[in-house]
Amino acid sequence: MAHGFFTRHFCPQTPEDLVAMLENSTAPKNSAAAATVYRVKQVHSGKVLAPTEIERAILAGLPQLEDGSPAPFPLADGVVTEQPGQSVWACSADCTPALIADIKTGQVAAVHAGWRGTAQKILPAAVLKMQAQGSALADLRVALGPAIDGAVYQVERAVAAKVGATVLPAEQAFSEDEAIAHLLSIDNPPLLNDPDQGRVRLDVRRINQMQLVQIGLDVECIAIAPHCTYQEPYTFFSYRRMREKKVQWAGIISA
Repeated sequence: MAHGFFTRHFCPQTPEDLVAMLENSTAPKNSAAAATVYRVKQVHSGKVLAPTEIERAILAGLPQLEDGSPAPFPLADGVVTEQPGQSVWACSADCTPALIADIKTGQVAAVHAGWRGTAQKILPAAVLKMQAQGSALADLRVALGPAIDGAVYQVERAVAAKVGATVLPAEQAFSEDEAIAHLLSIDNPPLLNDPDQGRVRLDVRRINQMQLVQIGLDVECIAIAPHCTYQEPYTFFSYRRMREKKVQWAGIISA
């Protein structure tokens, strides 16, 4: 499936502009096929929509945002395709953009997974939606794109515990301190110590990887991009670094 993670150098192009680059990378010469673009208004939720759900939401009337302006798209943070030739997109500036592909059915998903969406297990939700449409776990391939690296992502301990709780043993109760201590102690930990009191470093991509492995995906089928949006200013926008709402896009086309 044609897919890509775009850098800041493609700003201000939209998915409607960028989809042609994905098509041209794989389409046969003189192909007239054009993928239909689907995206959502990202709100740091755990909600994943399909194209028919997006279309119904638009027809029903989109809600207002907190500032009173109308939402440009339905509110969600992931899109799962339903048929070939659908292009789905996610944008990010430090959060994790995730692309999922089924190598058998050809259906795909694009997900925006910040710490809030990760705390709501948005990637497992996207996988569950794909399974409901016929996907098998063994056929899924996941790419976690450029995002802020855990080595530099300082968060409050409460945030780390909330996100980390999603990968802790469900049968055991953990206090905040116990949860953090446990996560710091495991192999390839998703948390790192921080010199500031009340803070730790959080690797959101590692948590997402752990969530996917826990629901049955093979770790070898989950790729993590070796790029940090915060530490590579020439290549990527970073909200934490810039405090500006500028994003880069990630997209994938169903086959």
